[in-house]
Amino acid sequence: MAKPKWHIQTTGDVLTLARHLPARFDVAAETALPSGSRLWLAHQIRQDMWRALRNLRGFSPVVEVARSTDELRIKAGGSIAGRFAKAQIEEQISRVLAHPEARARWIRFAERKAVRHA
Repeated sequence: MAKPKWHIQTTGDVLTLARHLPARFDVAAETALPSGSRLWLAHQIRQDMWRALRNLRGFSPVVEVARSTDELRIKAGGSIAGRFAKAQIEEQISRVLAHPEARARWIRFAERKAVRHA
């Protein structure tokens, strides 16, 4: 089986990781994290979001990571083909983004990758 292809777009300080183009946010939640590797952070968040929403039929994840002066602004969500309960799904995404152990893991991973690729 072929490995899934992820589209990576970088425009200025914004990196977008999406399964399908054009990237679309039917649902989304946001958070901020310390600086690190935007690409590796986007992949880690996408994986955890996918695990939480894997039973959501027609879901196509998107993660946007924008660099600001002292942090990274994260927008995670994606598009959904079909009917869905927007508030409920956005709450699930918010819980993924707020999970303390996941956040700590993402930060460690993104910092390590940023040092290796600096």
